[in-house]
Parts: sequence; structure tokens; C-alpha cells
Amino acid sequence: MAQDRLQVLRQLVAQNPTDCRTRYMLAMELAGRGELEEAVGHYEAVVGVDADYVAAYLHGGQALERLGRFEQARAFYRRGLEACRRTGNRHTEQEIEALMALLGDD
Repeated sequence: MAQDRLQVLRQLVAQNPTDCRTRYMLAMELAGRGELEEAVGHYEAVVGVDADYVAAYLHGGQALERLGRFEQARAFYRRGLEACRRTGNRHTEQEIEALMALLGDD
């Protein structure tokens, strides 16, 4: 069943690569399976289409952290903070700030 979900999400993204919601769902599915490199690519694609898709920055940064790519995670989080401020999303902004504090943002 879970494999079917992954296949369906891949097909939907292939049919409409600019559908940020579906691509974000695919990234989340991949991250949940530990396929972090591919997930990061999809989070990047989401914010490449919609720079204000704040959840993608939050979860993309976490995936980068899990990969040990801390500088890239910090940079991704910083971009997310900018998006949060543009959109007034204070909740996600606070979440990203907390994650950056744990990383020891320079």
C-alpha cells in the first residue's frame, strides 16, 4: 500500500511538475522512508516554483540536517525565514528559528 502511494505521487508529479502540493507530499513520503537525498531535491523544486511554500523550507532543512549537511541546512532555513516573514507565517518562523538555534546558527 505504501509503495502504491509512492508510485502514485511520482506519477502525479511527472504529470504536473509544478504542482507544489503534490511534490511536497512526495518529498515528505521520501523523507519518511529515509530517502533523504531525493527528498531534498523535491523540497528544492517546491521552493523553486513557490518561494513562499514555508513548510518545504522547514522539512527540507531537517532532511539536510539528517544528511549531516549543516551549512546547507542553515542556508535553507534562512531562505525559509525570509519566506515566513514575507507571508506573515509566524508559527513556522518560530519553528525554523528554534531549529537554527539548535544548529548554532552563525
